[in-house]
Amino acid sequence: MGIDSGGGAGVFWRWWAAGTTSAVGSAVGAVALPLTALTVLDASAFQMGMIAAAGYVAWIVIGLPAGVVVQRLPMRRVQVGADLARAAAVVSIPLAWWLDRLTVAQLVIVALVTSFATVVFDVANSTFLPSIVSKEQLQSRNSLTSGTHATTQLGGPSVGGLVVQVLGAVPTLLVDAAGYLVSALLLRTLPERRAQAPDRWPPMRAMIGEGWRFVVHHPLMGPCMWAATAANTVCGAQQALYALYLVRELHAEPGLVGLLLAADGVGTLIGAALTNRVTARIGTARALIVAGFVAVAGALVVPLGAGWQAFAAFAAGNVVFAAGVVVLSVVTRTYRQIASPPDLLPRVMATVRFVSWGAIPIGGLIAGVVAGMLGGRITLLIFVVAAVCVPLVLLASPIRHLRDLADYRQSGESTGPPAHRPRLAPEARADTSTS
Repeated sequence: MGIDSGGGAGVFWRWWAAGTTSAVGSAVGAVALPLTALTVLDASAFQMGMIAAAGYVAWIVIGLPAGVVVQRLPMRRVQVGADLARAAAVVSIPLAWWLDRLTVAQLVIVALVTSFATVVFDVANSTFLPSIVSKEQLQSRNSLTSGTHATTQLGGPSVGGLVVQVLGAVPTLLVDAAGYLVSALLLRTLPERRAQAPDRWPPMRAMIGEGWRFVVHHPLMGPCMWAATAANTVCGAQQALYALYLVRELHAEPGLVGLLLAADGVGTLIGAALTNRVTARIGTARALIVAGFVAVAGALVVPLGAGWQAFAAFAAGNVVFAAGVVVLSVVTRTYRQIASPPDLLPRVMATVRFVSWGAIPIGGLIAGVVAGMLGGRITLLIFVVAAVCVPLVLLASPIRHLRDLADYRQSGESTGPPAHRPRLAPEARADTSTS
């Protein structure tokens, strides 16, 4: 799989710029949308859970077919279309508000539309990167994109909270829509992927099954996927409850809500900046396990304390949890991009995100129901149990015997006959006594 000529470095930076502008708008929208529900429509805890779940439920519905769609259709046009669909959906909220017709149901529908478009966009985006950078650059480029995302998450919620305080929650959503439009314009300048298409594609079900079996039966990708699923279950609960917890239980003003939510960006930036250094020192496999325990510690600290101590605990826990999760994300994403056969990569990425990101709406819905009965603080503490599963799943897999994920030698697909399945390299076996 390749792309038309156009300058590898220039293509990467235009791709990066498109993602950055989109992420800035989304970061602002991530504050404005829940505050619209809370302050304009007086949404309940369950309704907040519904909105959060709708933002990710598409991974459950079309997560697996998205990999096949991306492989079959022109990738760049798919991304541009997804951006335009998200912009139109978000713009509908201010229009309905100005017409005095805005409802919680519309917020849920908008979240659903953006969710479906984001599924296709993200699978295409993660598939496009390995075609424009070398394998040696993948981890550093993934760290860069995660660090950039962290910066937008750091500045976006802060700016979003302030803009909401000045203009109101609904008008602030126009910034989100503008980000998608700029992203679409930049993506139109990228070369189209050039791939060898067969005369006749296999049935979609067969293609989905091939990608599913490769991931689930892979000795490393499978456990990494389940660990990510546990982490994303916690993320879903946090996304559903953070604004509710800060506004209803800690009585934070919108500006402070934006600042506190921005702590996630600080943690992501720290994690992205440290990933290469940590993996070079202790290895990628060991870094995953350490990052899992770091994420548990962060999730535990978030809902502790009272008064100003509660705000400090929320910010600190958010930073620590995000730092652990981003190390997990960068390392596992890079490994998938390197270890997956090119023709399977879109389906591998779709399978992993179908399972792991599909846990986000489930976590959000469960959290919304539980918080309606027990409150946000107790619910966040309950979800620490899910966070504990992250390092436990990794420790229960062959990853615990490795220094680096690359120590697990792969020749052929893990779904093939025994002679072609991944096997532990001799140097990795020698390292098991020290793990």
